[in-house]
Amino acid sequence: MTAVPSPHQNSTTPNLEMPYHHKQSPRATAVVTNRSSFFSPKLSVYLCSICVTLFVVFHIQILQTPLPSSPNTLSFLHNWQEKLTTNDDSPSSCAPDLESMGDKLRESVTFLPLKDLRFSNAALVGHTWFMSSLYDTHEEGEVQYQQFPSKSSDGRILCIKGHDNHDGSWNYYALAYPGFLPKNATLVTGRTFVSYNHYDFSNIWHGLSSLFPFVAWHLKHQCALPTRWILYHWGEVRTGMSPWLNSLMEATFGGEMNIEKFDDGGDEQSTFCYEEAVVMRHNEGGMSRERRMEVYDLIRCKARLMCGAEVDRTDGEIGLTLLMRTGPRSFRNETAVVEIFEKECEKVENCRLRVAYSSNLTICEQVKLMGLTDILVSPHGAQLTNIFLMDRNSSVMELYPKGWLKLAGVGQFVYKWIASWSGMKYEGSWRDTDGEKCPFPDDDRRCMSIYKNGRIGYNSTYFREWTSKVLNEVKIRKFEEASKGIIIPTKCACS
Repeated sequence: MTAVPSPHQNSTTPNLEMPYHHKQSPRATAVVTNRSSFFSPKLSVYLCSICVTLFVVFHIQILQTPLPSSPNTLSFLHNWQEKLTTNDDSPSSCAPDLESMGDKLRESVTFLPLKDLRFSNAALVGHTWFMSSLYDTHEEGEVQYQQFPSKSSDGRILCIKGHDNHDGSWNYYALAYPGFLPKNATLVTGRTFVSYNHYDFSNIWHGLSSLFPFVAWHLKHQCALPTRWILYHWGEVRTGMSPWLNSLMEATFGGEMNIEKFDDGGDEQSTFCYEEAVVMRHNEGGMSRERRMEVYDLIRCKARLMCGAEVDRTDGEIGLTLLMRTGPRSFRNETAVVEIFEKECEKVENCRLRVAYSSNLTICEQVKLMGLTDILVSPHGAQLTNIFLMDRNSSVMELYPKGWLKLAGVGQFVYKWIASWSGMKYEGSWRDTDGEKCPFPDDDRRCMSIYKNGRIGYNSTYFREWTSKVLNEVKIRKFEEASKGIIIPTKCACS
């Protein structure tokens, strides 16, 4: 709040001390003596009595004044707002003063850039560069999030100004008390989910990892639903996501995705304050494996329900699926690869091989295919995000082109992580050692631009032995599950 200057002027006290070379006269000495005698012990007692009396009267007045029903700031401000709206014609009314203070509260709302360029070198660390002045709520094993209003926000709600889709530093945020919003701000009712994605909502893996924590929050908070979504990439507004992800989220939350587009024709710097907002910027970071599996279970169950894909797996069939790619990271000789897996499948009773291209399948066709799959074999790529749509304990076999192990960084292990987080078995990977040559040393980062989209060969002997081993393990597992009468639950949470 703006400091109010004191109405009292500082007075200059005259310097009564005489220069050291000036001798005091007897008359001056007498005056000083008389002043000292004026402060007698009786006068001191009298002044103390007056102070005590005033102190007691002051406290009696306080005890007779009604206090807010709750000690927190939000309750106090709510009562304050009621005072402002109450007609009080009595001479002692404080409405003008309260109105003035309310104006100061509105004016004190401070907007900061959504994307804080000071933290561009650590954009994903700690408080991140998105809404950098705020910290997340985090319980052990749960998702990290911000919620407004809340105790941590001191009862204030989230306000956003600007909807630039090219530079996030031109979009701003602030916190304001509900009764004292910035001037000309629009209050938006309902619950708003605000998602920050450092990468891309059109990529099914990066998009899912950004929206995944909202499903966790939804589960933990009695299946609470959003009224709308606001999507940000580097603080820039995004108005859509991949159809695959959009369909999964509609199935999970049971309704159409209402993504805010800010296309109502208003001013680009219009201010919107949200009655309730939940903000996520750390993906699934901080969540326990058990919690992640619960969330993947919910998404899988709701997706199958949407697509009518509750298949009967009691026939003992072992589903082996080759999920192929076209272009980058596809097989150089698809026919030879398919033949190897086909022959190994023929050796195992009830094994059925399916070969599919995710780019040719609808979302529901992908959901149904994964429901029939016990072993998924696929090159590294976004299509592997589908692995969580298989039943728990299903197996994943991943293949890489040349050069990835040294140069691709930790992101190359993401599908190994998803397999673990969703309750699958990661059966290892195979990495091609042949491929296009790089003119630089093998560990030179510039080689990754060549290896990234390389195509994948095959090793007949390794593929046969690897596939045979995994098929036999799955056969034993399915037999044990059948003998124990284990049944995959079909009723979803939040139904």
